[in-house]
Amino acid sequence: MIGVPEPKPDIYEVTEEAWPAVSFFLSVQTQWRMDSGVLIGLDYNAVRWMMELFEVKKPVELMSDLQIIEAKVVDVMCRRSEK
Repeated sequence: MIGVPEPKPDIYEVTEEAWPAVSFFLSVQTQWRMDSGVLIGLDYNAVRWMMELFEVKKPVELMSDLQIIEAKVVDVMCRRSEK
């Protein structure tokens, strides 16, 4: 629109160590389990399938990092839904 500034995208820095988990999360970010409209967490069956598909070399390490991201996303999404 004329005269209305476009919103600036959020830019976040991702450390090199965190990049595999962030990259993998982006590939499974549509695979959520919900119950009665409430976000529960990632569908681990889909996560496992994607790990096999991408031939993840250290699945336990990646899963640990992924669960940290998952917990934060669930927390943020639940707080947003309370508003």
